[in-house]
Amino acid sequence: MSAVNNTATTRVQYKKRSQTKEIWRRFRKNKSSIIGMIIIAILIICAIFAENIAPYDPVKQDYAHTLEHPSKEHIFGTDEFGRDIFSRIIFGARTSLSVGLISVSISCIVGGVIGAISGYFGGRIDTFIMRCMDVFLAIPSILFNISIIAALGPGIVNMMIAVGVSNIPRYCRIMRASVLQIKNQEFIEAAKAGGALDFFIITFHVVPNSLAPIIVQATLNVGSAIIACAGLSFIGVGISPPTPEWGAMLSNGRDLLRNYSYITAFPGLAIMITVLSLNLMGDGLRDAFDPKLKR
Repeated sequence: MSAVNNTATTRVQYKKRSQTKEIWRRFRKNKSSIIGMIIIAILIICAIFAENIAPYDPVKQDYAHTLEHPSKEHIFGTDEFGRDIFSRIIFGARTSLSVGLISVSISCIVGGVIGAISGYFGGRIDTFIMRCMDVFLAIPSILFNISIIAALGPGIVNMMIAVGVSNIPRYCRIMRASVLQIKNQEFIEAAKAGGALDFFIITFHVVPNSLAPIIVQATLNVGSAIIACAGLSFIGVGISPPTPEWGAMLSNGRDLLRNYSYITAFPGLAIMITVLSLNLMGDGLRDAFDPKLKR
């Protein structure tokens, strides 16, 4: 009996490794996705080692070198307070990526759990949850975010919560759709027939087999979350100065756009490159996880 169990375990492990290798094989064939992944990896490294990479203190003001155009000393120039823009963009990567990743994690976890419960149990529970999600979806995201920040107060943590909560309905619907597709399959019926509890079935059978579309959507939505946070900082309800954040840097430089366009150009390019790279990587993951595209 023990030998049979060991053989079954080995087969499951081998199948998982084979699936992972196949997904990676399809992903790496998409050259644009690999480029996006490399750029995101570089940005993450810059965010982690910002203290070692940035040549200047991002918040230190130097009024002797205000509004200097890009030069050897300041490759991206300085702002109206004499702060090095390149250093602020490097540290801003830490802020923007952290906000994007954590807010999307909040949406994935909370929305995924609610969607799994809704899709698995169905009936009145499903109807109630979906109608609640419809109410949230009827509220414009920017208005929803501003309302939450107005209630909780400005700050990086509250901005993460606001952006994360506003995206919960999207992940709830995605998870529900995935659960509805697999909850009547043979392995779920076998688990029920074996006397497994609903919590066990949802946790170890339903959710793991429904994660592919969630992972793809999360990768694509990190870029959207970064843009949302930048927008909130731009209108003054996001991260408070002098914390370096790309959206806040855009807002601070808008009054000087005519004569000192580099102040807004470089953080704008940072946002554009980051979002583009995330979208490229997300497209590659979508193709890699889609069994219809298996080659």
